[in-house]
Amino acid sequence: MRPPTSAFRLKVRTRPIITVIDRTGTRSAASSLAAERLRKQKGHCVTDIKINVRNTRPEDIPELIALQARVYPGIPPWSRRKLREQLEVFPQGQIVAEGENGLVGCASSLIVLWDDWSESHSWKEITGAGTFDNHNPLGRTLYGAEVFVDPNLQGQGIGHFLYEGRRKLCRAMNLKRIIACGRLPGYRAYAHDMSAEFYAQKVVWGDLVDPVLSFQIKEGFSYCGVIENYIPEDLDSHGYASLIVWLNPEYHPERPVTIPEHIAL
Repeated sequence: MRPPTSAFRLKVRTRPIITVIDRTGTRSAASSLAAERLRKQKGHCVTDIKINVRNTRPEDIPELIALQARVYPGIPPWSRRKLREQLEVFPQGQIVAEGENGLVGCASSLIVLWDDWSESHSWKEITGAGTFDNHNPLGRTLYGAEVFVDPNLQGQGIGHFLYEGRRKLCRAMNLKRIIACGRLPGYRAYAHDMSAEFYAQKVVWGDLVDPVLSFQIKEGFSYCGVIENYIPEDLDSHGYASLIVWLNPEYHPERPVTIPEHIAL
């Protein structure tokens, strides 16, 4: 999972034009509030970009594959079959960020029984190798399987809106939390000097900056530890990933999990 990094900054901040749209095409009343929240965030580069955040559609699949290939040029993108399976299994959990010229970001999620996976797991194991066949609507945990943003637009706040979309999903379904494992791409430069655990701790303490974990901390996630061999082919992270959690403050344990057909993002 790869949230955006601040690849560049502009000296002049301008107000973003941001529209948040749900699956039915309805504009969200929270869009202006979200835009204001984004403007107040430190470290975000804000420009005039019109962004629609909505659920993924079957017709998005070819463009998503092309976008993922640009984000991860050394890793084969998801296949059409796996993306179709994700939409069939849990369409509400798959969201995209759409700009004026096409898709600019994606966030994919599934619901899991966390006790089945909390001790140790790899990305391949928990996601069913990307098929999401481990999705369990009886669970209380929204698991973040993937986030990526167009490499030419990283640092523009798109990742923030994808993360906010996930939080809205979590609240709407009365899920207890969001859990994810994030890459540690900055670890490669320090792997000979310290363990992955100590590297992540130094990022949490503010002594080091990691493109992914630092972003996730700014998004309100708490660091829980490091998982080994999460994505073995991730050479920058040496296969490690940080385990992070966001607790839903609106969670009601006495209420059941509900999965509405339409969730305003």
